[in-house]
This record gives sequence, structure tokens and C-alpha cells, in this order.
Amino acid sequence: MKIVDCHVHVYPPEVISDWERIAEGEPYFGVLARSKVHKWATVEDVIAQMDADGIEQSFIFGFAFSDLSLCKLCNDYVISAVKSYPDRLKGLAVLPPLAKGALREIERCKEEGLVGVGELFPQGQDFDIADARETWRLAAACHETGMFLLIHTAEPVGHDYPGKGNVGPKEAAAFCLNHPEVRVIFAHFGGGLWVYELMPEMKLALSNAYYDTAAAPLLYEPEIFKAIEASGLTHKFLYGSDYPILSMARYKKLFNRFEGNESFFKSIFFDNFKKFCAL
Repeated sequence: MKIVDCHVHVYPPEVISDWERIAEGEPYFGVLARSKVHKWATVEDVIAQMDADGIEQSFIFGFAFSDLSLCKLCNDYVISAVKSYPDRLKGLAVLPPLAKGALREIERCKEEGLVGVGELFPQGQDFDIADARETWRLAAACHETGMFLLIHTAEPVGHDYPGKGNVGPKEAAAFCLNHPEVRVIFAHFGGGLWVYELMPEMKLALSNAYYDTAAAPLLYEPEIFKAIEASGLTHKFLYGSDYPILSMARYKKLFNRFEGNESFFKSIFFDNFKKFCAL
């Protein structure tokens, strides 16, 4: 079975070696880098893990810093990686949406072959995805370039953890209502946003929304996949590992407990990506 992973973090060697100094000026990055579950990964680490896990293709991205120059460093690294492994990797651009020059960076990364923007951190980068005044330029740039968005979201209840943030279903839904023209993947199950697609008006409002499974073993019991299947929303979910924090081994344990049918896994592992990228 073909497998695509839409949520993979990579770090330039310069960031890994100098992370403590960088963290002094990037508080959100510091919180995540000091987390007990945090791990570093270079492009070579990603390719090696893909080979070990049987992953055909990964969507990779750097860290979405508040400093545009640091984001450009990450983007250059991703651009180089995609050119080195064109059949294995697709790249996303990171940037602070409200920074001067951010829109030009989207255009540059599109010209260099990247396909999306993200994973963006609304709280860590201090922008409100529910406020159209703060998002319309980002949305317009993505729409004009044909790039999709990947945005960090989290569940508004449950245990806290480093980097969880305060952006969840309400804010994500507002973004979709404001920008129906933008394809957007909400990380980490959209913080539960998908459940509201069972409301007829929200199903329409969230027509442009998709969800990834990143961090599932740390957040949910396997029954969540039964609920997704029962809701008829399997077609809107994409497998995302959140590597290097997690790899396929942890997901296999969760999926084995779910005991889903082959069509479910075929959808989230590959078929949905094919449809999403063709939109």
C-alpha cells in the first residue's frame, strides 16, 4: 500500500547546532525545543526513516519562526532537499504571515517548486487566524499561487503540552468562513473541528478544510478512527506523523487496535492526497 506523510519537520544543521541561541529570541521555538518529546531531524534522517517505514513520499517543512530571515533559512533547506529527492519529497514554505516581505517569500518558494505554506503556528507567530484583517493577504497569496495552507490547531480541552497553543475549532472554522477559496489542512485533527461537519451548515462552511492525523498516538484512543469512518468524513483526512516526534511504528500500534478495513487506510495513506493535490 502506498503511503504519503503530510506532516514532517526538518531542521537545517545551522538551526540544530545553534538552537539555544535562536531560542533566546524565539520563545515559542524555545518551548518546543526544550520539550521532553522534541527531536531533531535533517533531510537525511527523514529519507532514512521513510525507507525504514515504507513511506513513498513526505511533505516536509522547517520551523515557522517569527523572524522571516530564519524562515528563509529553513525554506532554502527545504528547497534544496526537494531538488535532491524530487520523487520522495514535496516542500512547504514557512513564514511569519504579518511580517514585511512574507508574501514575496511565498512567491519565491512557489517559483522554487514548493507546494504549500506551513506548518504555521498562530499563537507562536502572534497572528489571529479568525481575523480576516490579519489573514487576507496570506489567503490571497496562497490562492494566487495555488499553494495550500497547513495550520497548527489543537483541542480546546484535555491535557496541556508544550506548543499546544490556544487555536482550535472555533478559530479554524472562522478562517474557512473568511477564506473559502483556500485549501487548508488543519493539523492534529483540527482540534476536533471535523466533528462539526456533521452540522449541515458547517459541512458547507468547511468545504475547503482537511485534517491530518499528526500526534494521534499522543492524543487519542483508536476509537477516534471508528468515529471518523462512521461520520463519513474519511475522505477529508490525511496521514501525518509529526516526525521526528513520532514515526510509523507508533501509528501501527494505534491502527492495529482500531482494526480498520483496507479501504480506510488506503484513503488516508494515499488516495486522499491524490485528490487533494489535484484540486
